Amino acid sequence: MLKVLHTVHPEDFKNYRTDTIRERFLINDIVKAGELNCVYTHYDRMIIGAVTPTDTPLNLPNYPNLRADYFLERRELGIINVAGDGEVVVDRISYDVNKLDCLYIGKGVKEVSFKSKNDNSPAVFYLLSAPAHKTYPTTLMTNAEAAKVSAGHQSTANSRVINKYIHMEGIQSCQLVMGLTILSSGSVWNTMPPHVHDRRMEAYFYFDVAADQQIFHLMGEGNETRHILMKNYEAVVSPPWSIHAGSGTANYGFIWGMAGENQDYTDMDALAITDLR
Repeated sequence: MLKVLHTVHPEDFKNYRTDTIRERFLINDIVKAGELNCVYTHYDRMIIGAVTPTDTPLNLPNYPNLRADYFLERRELGIINVAGDGEVVVDRISYDVNKLDCLYIGKGVKEVSFKSKNDNSPAVFYLLSAPAHKTYPTTLMTNAEAAKVSAGHQSTANSRVINKYIHMEGIQSCQLVMGLTILSSGSVWNTMPPHVHDRRMEAYFYFDVAADQQIFHLMGEGNETRHILMKNYEAVVSPPWSIHAGSGTANYGFIWGMAGENQDYTDMDALAITDLR
């Protein structure tokens, strides 16, 4: 069975202690050598997971929660590799998915397996899956092919490059929007100024965080914020009413992914930094 995260009302969230926020929103311990681990969230029915194959390929399982004949019977899947070179086999067709590459797999695919090219430097595949109503083709996009947008500035410690993979002008999907952001050396702030989008949930997955560093991830409504501390290879669910931003104790990367009402990347409601409380 999949672990399930239920939705939370913003008024209830205001009363949460740190341990409750972590219990209801943080997704940790999904990156484990030789394992495939997933979590089901009721925010837009998103499934968040990670696959770390070592000497043996790992297959995408079916879960009783889905009440489906196979995982992708009524779902689509976005995959980004954040570690060693890897391979994903989709209904017997093989795709090389190396670090920062993205593979989209559409509804109706029955068999998916994950491999690492080198057992000593295994791949770490991050997974996002949302319900799908239409089949779009399996598509590989390397990091070099991703649409890149420079944002922020060194003077405000938020210089970063946004890499867009699954979006309206990129890989086509039913619901998924997915990409990653790399912060420049000396920059630590992400998603500043912050925003919310009431029409979509979002999940962040932090990677390339040094073992002795952490991320202060900001949550909550803009006028009453909270934070949790996050480590490398941890994900967090951000509800539509919550800002999603953060600051690391050193630079890092993170994958962002969304599902919901639309796929317009720019559909967001910005908040002024000076209005945060």
